[in-house]
Amino acid sequence: MRNHEVTNVQPLLTENGSLREPGWSRRLYQKYSRKDIKAPKFRIKEWDYYLILSEKNNFGVALTISDDGYIGLQSATLLDFSKPWEHTETILNAFPMGKFRLPSTSERGNTSYHDKRLDMDFIVSEGQRRLVCNFKNFLDGKDFSCDITLEQPDMDTMVIATPWAEKDTAFYYNQKINCMRASGKATFDGKDYVFDPATDFGTLDWGRGVWTYDNTWKWGSGNADIDGHKFGFNIGYGFGDTSAASENVIFWDGVVHKLDDVTFNIPETGYTDPWTFTSSDGRFEMSFEPIIDRAAKIDIKLIVSDQHQVFGRMSGKAILDDGTVIEIKDVLCFAEDVHNKY
Repeated sequence: MRNHEVTNVQPLLTENGSLREPGWSRRLYQKYSRKDIKAPKFRIKEWDYYLILSEKNNFGVALTISDDGYIGLQSATLLDFSKPWEHTETILNAFPMGKFRLPSTSERGNTSYHDKRLDMDFIVSEGQRRLVCNFKNFLDGKDFSCDITLEQPDMDTMVIATPWAEKDTAFYYNQKINCMRASGKATFDGKDYVFDPATDFGTLDWGRGVWTYDNTWKWGSGNADIDGHKFGFNIGYGFGDTSAASENVIFWDGVVHKLDDVTFNIPETGYTDPWTFTSSDGRFEMSFEPIIDRAAKIDIKLIVSDQHQVFGRMSGKAILDDGTVIEIKDVLCFAEDVHNKY
């Protein structure tokens, strides 16, 4: 059944380590546990990725804590769309394999990383998330810091449980939490970047799983305040066997509206030329004007990563389940095209 919705609370995996019920859900109904995984520790991937964009002041911050088995990747990104300019600083760790103890759920527990150069904490409490980062020598000997609070009232999220047809013990369990109003600030090079909760939002990409070696995916996400209503979207495809469900949704005032297939029409002339997005059900039709292509490429024999996370502004229409048409204009967001072997 296409777009099968999971509604029962249950373990994520069966006794043999395969997904119990592939599909999508509005909450983390399926319970993840590392001990249920039937794969080597070095194949397990766990991450918390936060992106906070300021529609009002034209900047963004991204923070990552991850344990990808044989490599850990901890990073902070500052984006200034008015220049435009961005810088990402990353710390790599060899074979963490669970030692960072990332929580088994996004709903409670703190995610932390500390070394001589970087202190980063994602602190979960009732109704909010606090993101604190201090990164020494972020760029040119200058430090980066931020203390950001995201509001998370009771609302729908997008959760996807995706298998791989070619490997029973491979799975992708992912939650996107959109439309979290952001306050606080980031500081770099003597300048404060201040978030305004009236216009600015954060998104959490929470992922746990065991992947196959070679994967390509596309993902896009954005949020906006539209006349006091919270609007957001999550779109993507290309990752695993999505025959049970896609991850394409619209968020409107805390409720998910499920979409069918969405296609990223990326111009052959380059990532910074205008894109379009089209949908099989006609409910997500957008144009996209890129500002920055945050590109990164690594090719070291067995590990290959070619990433294009393109930030820009999206305009067009999204249609809710009841037929209501939401018109958006120049919403700050991103869309990415990624190929990884690891």
